[in-house]
Amino acid sequence: MGVIEDVYEDLDTDVEFEEFEAAVEDKVEQMGGLADDETAAMLIAHELRDEEADTIADIEPGMNDVKFLGKVTSIGEIRTFDRDDEDAEEGRVCNIDVADASGSVRVALWDDMAGAAEDQLEVGQVLRVMGRPKEGYSGLEVSADKVEPDEDAEVDVQVLDTYRVDDLSLGASDVDLVGQVLDTDAVRTFDRDDGSEGRVANLTVGDETGRVRVTLWDDKADLADEFAAGEVVEVGDGYVRERDGDLELHVGDRGTVERVDEDVEYVPETTDIADVEIGQTVDIGGGVIETDPKRTFDRDDGSEGQVRNVRIKDETGEIRVALWGDKADREVDLADRVVFTDIEIQDGWQDDLEASANWRSTVAVLDGEAGSATDGAATGGSGADGGSPKESETGLDAFGDTGDGSDADGTPASGTATDGVAAGGAADGGAAAATAERTDGDEVEFTGTVVQTGDPVVVDDGQQTKRVETDASLRLGEEVTVRGAERDGTIHAEDVF
Repeated sequence: MGVIEDVYEDLDTDVEFEEFEAAVEDKVEQMGGLADDETAAMLIAHELRDEEADTIADIEPGMNDVKFLGKVTSIGEIRTFDRDDEDAEEGRVCNIDVADASGSVRVALWDDMAGAAEDQLEVGQVLRVMGRPKEGYSGLEVSADKVEPDEDAEVDVQVLDTYRVDDLSLGASDVDLVGQVLDTDAVRTFDRDDGSEGRVANLTVGDETGRVRVTLWDDKADLADEFAAGEVVEVGDGYVRERDGDLELHVGDRGTVERVDEDVEYVPETTDIADVEIGQTVDIGGGVIETDPKRTFDRDDGSEGQVRNVRIKDETGEIRVALWGDKADREVDLADRVVFTDIEIQDGWQDDLEASANWRSTVAVLDGEAGSATDGAATGGSGADGGSPKESETGLDAFGDTGDGSDADGTPASGTATDGVAAGGAADGGAAAATAERTDGDEVEFTGTVVQTGDPVVVDDGQQTKRVETDASLRLGEEVTVRGAERDGTIHAEDVF
């Protein structure tokens, strides 16, 4: 037996020996005598082994014929198309989704294989697939050259008729899930590698088991504008992908999102504000005790960004929350009850902690009734491991002093909360109460650090942020005291020192 046969015998491949031998001879010729038959055979064998995918996650565009094992999670309908050659027969294609524990990939079956798929394949079957990976319209796909059922192989992928959030796993496809809309994002555009323009938008939905980000692609992106927080929707024919370590439910050309008349309860597990630490990503909730106007700024790349700060309070403490990008447009007002999810805790001004709500975060504004959210969105606290309401309290009752505390005429008493928003705890009755007692146009004195120069100046004292109208020349980071009449939330400074 020659050296080429020896190398081939040790190689587990579907490539015929004659094809392997011809490739070796071509390699010898290409290298101009720098490699003998044995070296060339080893090089070809190495190339073939590189195309063996241990998992679906190992498959990449640009590989040659790749081989892998996967379970069928969905089978599409056969579509027909006309070939470039007018005399050729009509073409047929059937797309199937196959998955393993590492991920999912779409496999295109052509012509005779497409017909066999309709008659012989079933969801849940395990297949051995050989084909050519490429970047398709909806992501990675494999154009199959050969597909064989493997009755003895096992692939750990769960296939369900209806999913809940905690049922989702990487690689799952043909997913139907009913959930409550928690937040929506605006449609964004991007350029694909082929020069075409793509469109994407996001919803966040939740059920009694958790929440998940739903990514809507291209024509489906417009669906994000059709739903409001609190509505219940059914996502159909979705597929699960991973982004930055989190699972997402994607909706492509076959997917759907429709409003449904079902009751779905989502209960956020919030962390006590007093327990948050720098570097954490947490869910928090509370009553809004301060709001600032939206500010715009120029990024390093020349684009314009926007941010808005609000301060919330629960029974354990208070914290400023920075709403970035589209989140700055959310209607969050004084006395609102809110739940923020997936927010990052950072170091703020004057060693004060600050929460940052970015693209991944959600902002849920709740109604005035304890324990219920706008348009039916349910609220609640976490378990006994911290961040939970007391046993006697439910929903956002735990976020502040929700006692009556009003005078006989129905106005809030000094130092009490309005609509469940906890009042400040300072000796003078707290900032919230003081603000409520102040009449528009009263003279005020405020000391803080300049965090924005220009028109208007913005001054922050670590507890409140104030807009200031002044002709004085101030530097960013300078500590100042301003005195003047406060009208419509802006101090019109007569003195700055």
